[in-house]
Amino acid sequence: MKDIALKLISMFKEGYCTPQISQVAKKLKEPSTTIHYNIKKLEKEGAIRSYKAVFDYKKIGEGYCTYILTRLTAEKYGHPEEVAEKLAQDPRVESVDIVTGDYEILIKLRVKDIDEYYAFVKESVNKYGFAKTISLASLKQIKTEFVRL
Repeated sequence: MKDIALKLISMFKEGYCTPQISQVAKKLKEPSTTIHYNIKKLEKEGAIRSYKAVFDYKKIGEGYCTYILTRLTAEKYGHPEEVAEKLAQDPRVESVDIVTGDYEILIKLRVKDIDEYYAFVKESVNKYGFAKTISLASLKQIKTEFVRL
């Protein structure tokens, strides 16, 4: 059988997942039509933005998770949204937040290993205008995406 695991992982990361309505209906003891109607309503209202698979990141080659606090250069300091939008387009960036305090941006990065992390930081200094970074490597994740691991 054809191995399309990498294509599936990529699609699932982009939100190509749907809730299993029959399982939700069984758990809530409600008819599946009621569940379907309410889900569609929440989607239409924008309350549900996407469905996403929860991965064992080590098994898909993204086991190195780092949180990066970033201070921007003087030229970029007044435009953190612009920098954050560009960062958000990078598939290695799981989340990006504009934050308060001594740093402007918090990045959650998922890569294969420390070498990929280092390459990301090196390229980001010039590409995004990083003046300074502080990184926190995740040693072990206990809960992600509302799921206990």
